[in-house]
Amino acid sequence: MKRLLKGGHVVDPTQGIDGASDVLLDGDRVVAVGRDLAVDSGVEVIEIPDGLIVCPGFVDMHVHLRDPGQEHKETIASGTAAAAAGGFTAVACMPNTQPVNDSAAVTRSIVERAALLGVVRVYPIGAVSKGMKGESLSEIADLKGAGCVAVSDDGRPVASALLMRRALEYAGMFGIPVIDHCEEPTLKGEGVAHEGFVASMLGLRGIPAAAESIMVERDLALAEMTGTPVHLAHLSTRQSLRAMDAAKSRGLKATCEVTPHHFTLTDERLTGPTSYDTNLKMNPPLRERADVDAVLQGLRAGTVDVIATDHAPHQQDEKAVEFDRAPFGIIGLETAVPLALDRLVHRGVITFRRLVQLMSVNPSRILNLPGGSLRPGRLADVTIIAPSAAIVIDVTRSKSLSRNSPFDGWTLRGAVAATIVGGRTVFVNGEIAGLAALRAAGERG
Repeated sequence: MKRLLKGGHVVDPTQGIDGASDVLLDGDRVVAVGRDLAVDSGVEVIEIPDGLIVCPGFVDMHVHLRDPGQEHKETIASGTAAAAAGGFTAVACMPNTQPVNDSAAVTRSIVERAALLGVVRVYPIGAVSKGMKGESLSEIADLKGAGCVAVSDDGRPVASALLMRRALEYAGMFGIPVIDHCEEPTLKGEGVAHEGFVASMLGLRGIPAAAESIMVERDLALAEMTGTPVHLAHLSTRQSLRAMDAAKSRGLKATCEVTPHHFTLTDERLTGPTSYDTNLKMNPPLRERADVDAVLQGLRAGTVDVIATDHAPHQQDEKAVEFDRAPFGIIGLETAVPLALDRLVHRGVITFRRLVQLMSVNPSRILNLPGGSLRPGRLADVTIIAPSAAIVIDVTRSKSLSRNSPFDGWTLRGAVAATIVGGRTVFVNGEIAGLAALRAAGERG
């Protein structure tokens, strides 16, 4: 069925579009983008309310769906529903499942279940090493053949430089990136918070910034030596951002991501009323103000390629323990876009066009996905944004099975209005006026 999204402000960096345009969809494909498109009587016209922005579907390249094996935290169904509510048309899921996604059989199971249960597109990321133990490489060719779009040992850094070199060489043969969690294990030790004044004041064991930046420098050196791409996950320190900036100036095939919590919060949040709040415990930890400023500068200057959520759901009883014992991680799929709009776009750190590059164009390019553009013939994956809408974060209304967010109760400016996957409306924000036609279209399928 043909549908015309009429009258929105379209932002698509891949076509240089940033202004009033219509978008014509036919089934699961984009047919045309342009002003005042003429259509025949058989086309369903959906008026986009004034002030809303239409852009290529957002892609989150760092998500934990916990399925298989940890369905008490999240499932493919709940995680992808949260993704749709967060404006994401596709997610790439990390391999730290039970069993670990280190074989074609596990990958195929995820792909098949996602096709049946998923609300948005799901792209598996396979493990670099068998069991994510850092001892021997997984069968990367088999993982790629079964549907993996990248390999990573997720929250476990590839500690062996030789294994990391082999992973880069092997993955490079198949055109998929290696994603590394940059952390020198012996420096991190049993740390639970950023090493500095706040951790010392609270009596918490620290994780020094150098634990991250040392591994960043090593990975960049290996990428330069092998000539193959590497993607560095959730960078959080000024030293890491300086290293990445220098690498890009040398033309290295290296990319990186940052998370909303690392450009929004500092470790000072661990003091005062939120002292020892385990919803503030993540890895990398919240850093100092100078590090957050470096992340913001990296977003502004182009050093950072991607904003990813590192969505890490945990059940309440897992987090309701002493800070030292609680697991790392927070949920982020439904708060990423509002935080990016409120903290970055509305404060002049980046433009909305740059936001689309960070959350749609670049993750699609890095993972070689079919999204990231509204060019004719591309997938009809569309995110519609209400940039000026005021929202209050309420984790009790989250689509996720978990509630571990430090942003509960925050008031932010900017919201997701609707999400369209393959031409099908999968989410409509009931608090945004004028979306009845989109909602009705979603109900019709």
